[in-house]
Amino acid sequence: MPTLSDLVSRQTTLDAAGIEWMRSLVSDWQLLADLSFADLILWIPRREGSGWVAVAQMRPTTGPTVYHDDVVGMVVAPGERPLIDTAWNEHRICREGDPDWSSGVPVREETIPVRRGLDGEFIGVIQRSTNLSSARTPSRLELTYLQSASDMAQMVAEGRFPFPEEEPTLVRSPRVGDGLLRLDRAGRVTYASPNALSAYRRLGLQADLVGAELGRTTADLCYRDEPINEDLMHVASGRAPRETEVERGGIVVLLRAIPLVVGGGRIGALVLIRDVTELRRRERELLTKDATIREIHHRVKNNLQTVAALLRLQARRLGNPEGREALEEAVRRVGSIAIVHEILAQMPEEMVEFDDIADRVVAMTAEVSVAHVTPKRIGSFGVLPAAVATPIAMVLTELLQNAVEHGFSHASGSIQVVVSRDADHLEVVVADDGKGLPTDFDLESTTSLGLQIVRTLVVGELSGRLSIAPREGGGTEVTISIPVQTG
Repeated sequence: MPTLSDLVSRQTTLDAAGIEWMRSLVSDWQLLADLSFADLILWIPRREGSGWVAVAQMRPTTGPTVYHDDVVGMVVAPGERPLIDTAWNEHRICREGDPDWSSGVPVREETIPVRRGLDGEFIGVIQRSTNLSSARTPSRLELTYLQSASDMAQMVAEGRFPFPEEEPTLVRSPRVGDGLLRLDRAGRVTYASPNALSAYRRLGLQADLVGAELGRTTADLCYRDEPINEDLMHVASGRAPRETEVERGGIVVLLRAIPLVVGGGRIGALVLIRDVTELRRRERELLTKDATIREIHHRVKNNLQTVAALLRLQARRLGNPEGREALEEAVRRVGSIAIVHEILAQMPEEMVEFDDIADRVVAMTAEVSVAHVTPKRIGSFGVLPAAVATPIAMVLTELLQNAVEHGFSHASGSIQVVVSRDADHLEVVVADDGKGLPTDFDLESTTSLGLQIVRTLVVGELSGRLSIAPREGGGTEVTISIPVQTG
């Protein structure tokens, strides 16, 4: 299916402002579809007056759909849909008298011109199609929904909806079925859906909600012993198109206000309500677990640094040069793991920006080198999972230290860490311009503890590939390639 951007850019003449208004409308028109019990299709005029193209579609969650198949991308010629042409030419909402039975079920068609702002141009037409096959005597809820839908349709035609100052609606914002209140101009409740009333009952409301001033009632429930939240008063009274949360006794309710402004005057408001108590409880649990995990990483880092300090102290007391060197290598290995845990202690998730770790490992290699070696990183590791970051840090430490010790001895030179990455693989090349590999070198039979660790981590733990070869122009080149997926 073509995307909205593709359709608009290829087939219409909408400018940037028109496209932005269209996106805002489409991001929030589920509300209109649910209140209308109807399917919505957004039609935009094609270039050179060659008809209409459907760029977006929305089905209702409150009633049966008319269109079981997607119609996005459909093109109709001028005159093929008279109601669309009339709404566009006359800048008014058009309603069809008799239901259309051509699809096998009775469908009532309406069209709503879409205006970009109060002084803007008209950019398209919404086709509103209602499946009448399950029509019955409407209840008070359905009548309120339909009246609210009619008011919102008029706001669309006048360029008053969507609200340009309102932030984009989030996925977790209240929906019509979560709970709906209809307010009059004074902010008093004229209708409360059963779900909305239940939410206020959980907040502690004992009296009837209909007839109550919602802003004052909500404030009295939730702010008895503290200053009133002014933002709450604006939202709960229906004066500001925003969202806010109220909480009492562990119950958390999310409110979203939609002021109804028709013909230049505010006639009331809709307030959508959703009980998000369980959602917020889970979020708090996740935050607590996340803080606990970061604290664990911090303590692991501290413990590793303590171990490294003890090993360093022990190395200083050893008279055996080989034993001292072995302990110093262990200190570096422990230090590289500590760096990973230090970064993880600062991150909100178990994902690591590895470039910082790589740079610190490279700097640590240069500091402990007896030779004058200049290491340099080229390319980016990007974000890596913690399960990959720790072994990669150890591998990098071993390869750099091995290059310093066996490639240069007391000579000077350079080491390059060249990184390349695509969606599925990470490749790292550690190349030095030192004295190169021994003539009898064999990776499979090497006795070097560092290379054995590298091979175990790369091949065994990370399911990657490892190769060591002479570098063109002198020196050694070690290449590791591992599968990496961050999604």
